Amino acid sequence: MTADRTMTIERQIAAPVAAIWAAWTNPETLPLWWGPDGFTCRTYRIDLRTGGEWVFDMIGPDGTVYPNHHRYGQMTPMRGIDYALLWGENGPKHADATVRFVEEGKATRVILSMTFATAEEYQTAVGFGAPALGLQTLGKLAAQVGAG
Repeated sequence: MTADRTMTIERQIAAPVAAIWAAWTNPETLPLWWGPDGFTCRTYRIDLRTGGEWVFDMIGPDGTVYPNHHRYGQMTPMRGIDYALLWGENGPKHADATVRFVEEGKATRVILSMTFATAEEYQTAVGFGAPALGLQTLGKLAAQVGAG
């Protein structure tokens, strides 16, 4: 049962799926918008394809460094991406994530879902405001594609 440890956020962005897909799969643009407001990314390796990975630090507004490692499973062009989130390079997995892109006229609905390794990790994420921080990230994506 994963309902007690799955978080889903979504946002409609006034841009076509092709623009959203390009922002999510371009190694030069993804680090520009990834993360909540005030956060930046420092990339060590980035290979955005099925079987690829992104090893990076998210750096908070106060300078705190959060090591991250995304391992990409299936990447289905213009439809979605499946990936695992690890605590730092080759660290323990803390969540499986999916992002789906749904065409809605001239806009795209972006649906991001994360299933945490444990219910406790889910509760910790909720406790520090992960849903709102995820919506900030999608807001930065919207701004990146000119729809913010």
